[in-house]
Amino acid sequence: MIDRTQLAEFLRRRREALQPEDVGMPRGQRRRTSGLRREEVAVLCHMSTDYYSRLEQERGPQPSEQMVASIAQGLHLTVAERDHLFRLAGHRPPARGASSEHVSPGMLRIFDRLTDTPAEIVTELGETLRQTPPKVALTGDWTVFTGPERSNGYRWFTDPTSRDIYVPEDHPFLSRMYAAGLRGIAGMRGPGSRAAELAGLLLERSTEFATLWADHEIGVEPDEVKRYQHPEVGRLDLNCQVLMDPHQSHRLLVYTADPGTESYEKLQMLTVVGTQRMSSS
Repeated sequence: MIDRTQLAEFLRRRREALQPEDVGMPRGQRRRTSGLRREEVAVLCHMSTDYYSRLEQERGPQPSEQMVASIAQGLHLTVAERDHLFRLAGHRPPARGASSEHVSPGMLRIFDRLTDTPAEIVTELGETLRQTPPKVALTGDWTVFTGPERSNGYRWFTDPTSRDIYVPEDHPFLSRMYAAGLRGIAGMRGPGSRAAELAGLLLERSTEFATLWADHEIGVEPDEVKRYQHPEVGRLDLNCQVLMDPHQSHRLLVYTADPGTESYEKLQMLTVVGTQRMSSS
């Protein structure tokens, strides 16, 4: 059962504890609010200001589990705080561990500061949870996929167009890397895991994957340099730096180019494109 009084108080306290710079927002010159405004939190949580305000005022319908998860992420809650929020809203907290999609506040704070750099937060199955505008300009929006298509590796073997962004000579290696990576995760998580389920689907739907899976290859590490073939700016060679979350199976991938190179100039162009798309949306 929802505890409206405690829910409203918890939301207010967490909102007031956050500053705009904590979530990648500009502070502005005439700011009187000690923390975030309700309308700012509503933007972070992908909901209307009216809906969020009613929760803080102990009004409105019981929020769905999806809404609660969005609020928890928007307020940059820890996993413990997220679980508490779910209970106050009258829901069972989601499972923790490898299947969790709740990004930690520390990783979000880093991500929120990478507005001018291609970056993304992904799960161990290659499901993109967050992308910066320059990353969307580089590869497209990968957060829109649902079901097994959320996995970049799954799309690699089932959707030929997913390979268009990569240079053709890298395709064989990337196929081996995705197959070996999924085998390693499935072995670690066990037969009933989402990784094992994804492998089963790919065995049914991709002859190429089935052939690579039969090789039992393991430990094919990705190259530090990613080579892209962008439809507008052409070839880019980008370094990929990885930050691992010690408590969640999430990775923050940051893509950069060596200064003075052609790829650096092209990446600057894409950053402008990404910023323009974000401001016009």
